[in-house]
Amino acid sequence: MSLPARLECPLRCHGSENSILSMENKVPAASAPRHDALAARGAVSRAIDRSLATRRDVARDEVERLIDGAFRVIERTGHLEPKVSEILAEAGLSNQAFYRHFAGKHALLVALLDEGIRALAEHLTVRMAEASDPEGEIRAWVRGIAAQARDPLSAQASRPFALARGRLATVFPDEVSKSEQRVTAPLRAALERARDSGALPFVLPEPDAEALYHLMMSWVEARLIESRTPAKQEVERLEAFVLGGLREAPQPQGEA
Repeated sequence: MSLPARLECPLRCHGSENSILSMENKVPAASAPRHDALAARGAVSRAIDRSLATRRDVARDEVERLIDGAFRVIERTGHLEPKVSEILAEAGLSNQAFYRHFAGKHALLVALLDEGIRALAEHLTVRMAEASDPEGEIRAWVRGIAAQARDPLSAQASRPFALARGRLATVFPDEVSKSEQRVTAPLRAALERARDSGALPFVLPEPDAEALYHLMMSWVEARLIESRTPAKQEVERLEAFVLGGLREAPQPQGEA
């Protein structure tokens, strides 16, 4: 078979110097459409990405508005069971938007609980980072939890959740357990540092953090039920009580 006429002259006249040219000319004609197809596929992917990004932004905005709306209704009414219609009116959204993101009101309450605990954990971490030693971090954690009862705005927002904590733990045990772990995580880390530095040599970070969590949450709940703002001196005494107990922790058995 003879070469195509358009290749005969270059190959005959210039020999091996045109080997690249000869290979370029032997590329199947279908390759150009294939490159076009790849380019088109890239354009399609970019278009899909832009569309998905827009949808994610819209979804994020709707979820944030629903959560903020629910928080405001709960804060205003003092009840943890707001009507969906009240939430939608507060958020300025439709039933369709609500059920696009949540299976029902309880699913929204889980999101509310998670959002509130996440914010509390971040607040505690920031406060504790300002301390100069592990004992200072523990004091900052105690003050941060106590602030839910000391600060009027925090107390108003926390009261419905605090009063319903037992019911929430029954209905959403996994979520409440995760919430506890998230709030106690910075405290456990501080207890570990206090133990390792020798400041509090006999603390047991895991059980001690759990005990302090339930102590503080019960203390906050009592203040919120009474609708009483605790004095600064009361919180300072609570801090001293916590640190005193940790300092007097007995040496764990088997470590003597």
